[in-house]
Amino acid sequence: MRKSRMALAVASAFPWVIGTAAPAWGQLADVSRQGPVKELGVVTISGGQPTSLPTQIPTTIEGVTREQIEHAINATDSEDALKYLPSLLVRKRYIGDYNHAVLSTRASGTGNPARSMVFADGILLSNYLGNGPTNAPRWMLVTPEEIERVDVLYGPFSAAYGGNSVGAVVDYVTRMPTQFEAHGKVSYQHQPFDLYGTSANYAGKQVSASVGHRDGDWSWFVNFQKTDSEGQPQTFPTRLVSAGTVGGSGTPVTGAVPGINRSNQPWYLLGTATQYHTLQDHIKAKLAYDISPTVRAAYTFGWWRNESEGRPASYLRDANGNAVYAGTVNINGRSYTLAPTDFNTSNEQLMHAMHGFSVKSRTQGAFDWEVAASLYDYQTDTLRAATVALPAALSGGAGRIVNNQGTGWNTLAAKGTWRPGGLQGTHIVDFGLQRDSYQLRTVENATANWINGAAGARNQAFNGDTQLIGLWAQDTWKITPRWKAVLGARAERWSASNGQTGNAATTLSHPDRNETYFSPKAAVAWQASDLWVLKASTGRAVRMPTVAELYQGGISGSGTLINNDPNLRPEKSWTTELTAEHDLAGRGGEGLLRLTAFFERTKDALYSQTNVLVTPNVTNVQNVDAIRTQGIELAYQATNVFVRGLELGSSLTWTDSKITKNDKFPASVGKWQPRIPRWRASAVATWRPDDKWSYTLGARFSGKQYSTLDNTDVNGFAYQGASRYFTTDVRVRYQITKQVSAAVGIDNLNNYPFWNFHPYPQRTYMAELKVSL
Repeated sequence: MRKSRMALAVASAFPWVIGTAAPAWGQLADVSRQGPVKELGVVTISGGQPTSLPTQIPTTIEGVTREQIEHAINATDSEDALKYLPSLLVRKRYIGDYNHAVLSTRASGTGNPARSMVFADGILLSNYLGNGPTNAPRWMLVTPEEIERVDVLYGPFSAAYGGNSVGAVVDYVTRMPTQFEAHGKVSYQHQPFDLYGTSANYAGKQVSASVGHRDGDWSWFVNFQKTDSEGQPQTFPTRLVSAGTVGGSGTPVTGAVPGINRSNQPWYLLGTATQYHTLQDHIKAKLAYDISPTVRAAYTFGWWRNESEGRPASYLRDANGNAVYAGTVNINGRSYTLAPTDFNTSNEQLMHAMHGFSVKSRTQGAFDWEVAASLYDYQTDTLRAATVALPAALSGGAGRIVNNQGTGWNTLAAKGTWRPGGLQGTHIVDFGLQRDSYQLRTVENATANWINGAAGARNQAFNGDTQLIGLWAQDTWKITPRWKAVLGARAERWSASNGQTGNAATTLSHPDRNETYFSPKAAVAWQASDLWVLKASTGRAVRMPTVAELYQGGISGSGTLINNDPNLRPEKSWTTELTAEHDLAGRGGEGLLRLTAFFERTKDALYSQTNVLVTPNVTNVQNVDAIRTQGIELAYQATNVFVRGLELGSSLTWTDSKITKNDKFPASVGKWQPRIPRWRASAVATWRPDDKWSYTLGARFSGKQYSTLDNTDVNGFAYQGASRYFTTDVRVRYQITKQVSAAVGIDNLNNYPFWNFHPYPQRTYMAELKVSL
């Protein structure tokens, strides 16, 4: 698929000095057109926007360019750029999904977003305030129209990154103009949805515009996007058939949908909930100034606003045809009691801001340096939810307010690159010092009017801070013309402080913690021949507990903690990767075949589970003693190999991930790690017969998986289940004029119904019109 893959293969195996960071794929493509580099040497690339990934890349790297996104992907959100990359999955439930679109990697399921890192131009977008679906990366701070390319570094093999890199490091490189440019796009999405008792159409609209310019030493870029999206229902109130009381009590109702839950138990689905109408605004402004020919200062400001309404709908109808939302109902001779909150009604208002500032040198000489800082701030983050039933709730009434104002994170980093012998030397040393801090501020209050009432008595509150200070160094040594070794180490000082867990009457304060960890890294690369590159990498990663894992729980009536453990141990993983890459140049085209074997051993993995060793049993986030993962990943990319203008990209991954020890929950031992399927695959083909048209067909597959540690959720094709899937996508793009293009596409063309707790989108139609000046 990618013309740059051959050059990238050599670059990933034998990292050269390229400015102060890895080169852009478009620039690598220029190198590949001059002829592939077959031996160690120095390649200097000038211009372009550098990635934040370190200069030395000791392991597998994949990526996608702006041009590939435009032609091959129906991209409505920035995470769509990752759709066809090997072993990656983003659990995106609908267009504009702002709180559940978590990233899954080779050995980390969609329940573990804290085991991957996402950046935009080096600014941290990953949300390490927690490790759950609501802690998805802040994808919305990047729009598809900003993206210049996306680089993905697999595994914890670079000392430049902390233990959250155990799965992958994703860096979005966004546009920075070299001359005046302006862009505008409008798009529309339409999804017919048919599931259980719901048959409806959901639509979305997006408008984006950007403008940028470079004048002398100054350059700037501004981007705006507005999204209006209606997602399909995400949750469904249910009742087990066996939970009903046999008899004639309660209001007789019809409309309950019979089904089988994920454990193959008969149940009724009573209606829909968590069906959002979302309005989002995004503004991004970037300013850069070249202080000298080799030193640049840059500032980035991002602002995102989200307003969403969650409105439920009951399937239940009484004898007069009225919808029933609460009270005691009778379904087929069994009575069930509906709580007012079974059909949750909510409004959410969010306004988040991001700042990033950096000064970096790009001398390509003996020494380069960079200083960078970032801030992510929850300026407004309020959820209002009714505790009274519909239809009365639409007019107000009692409710609760969850306020996260003051929550956020900030980072500060200093990096350096030292080349003792200059560009022709045998050593390149990268080193740095980092500090990342996270603050959680959550309070829930009762209110007399959930729509606009003032906060009343406190229901619960969670506060806490964590901080990670990392000192790291990494040396790339060119041993011989065909051998390179990368040795690195990272020392980290982690602390947790100001931890508080509170209910309506009591607040418990937790002791501060300070711990130190050391993580070595090593890699070796061998240019076996002109066509073969062999690589081996290994590294330790220590993933620290997040603030929410430590402190977000509850207090019992006796004043003791429930549902959280402030003494959680961090996850500790050893990961190894063995890779062979083969250049398939020939037949007038270019290609690359990669085979990677990966192995991971994790101790003290962090999962929510039930501790059966205590009475009564306790369910909260706990340490799982040991998980073992091993697998093989096969990736193939080709351009013009079979048909001129045809680009192919494909991957196949086999994984075996098992829990090998778990004293607190023995039933899980020998079972599959949640959300890690045995097989997954992706393929995408784009044919560009001329400079006007492009035609794309994509496909993705994932095998059977589980959501529970003991694998009792055997039925994946149900609400709360995790199913296998096979979906196909199409996209057709036409360049109407030099400035105007149009595209139409269909995601989930085969309308495959699949689940990851929530239902994924069904067949979705898309159309867009874009103008560029």
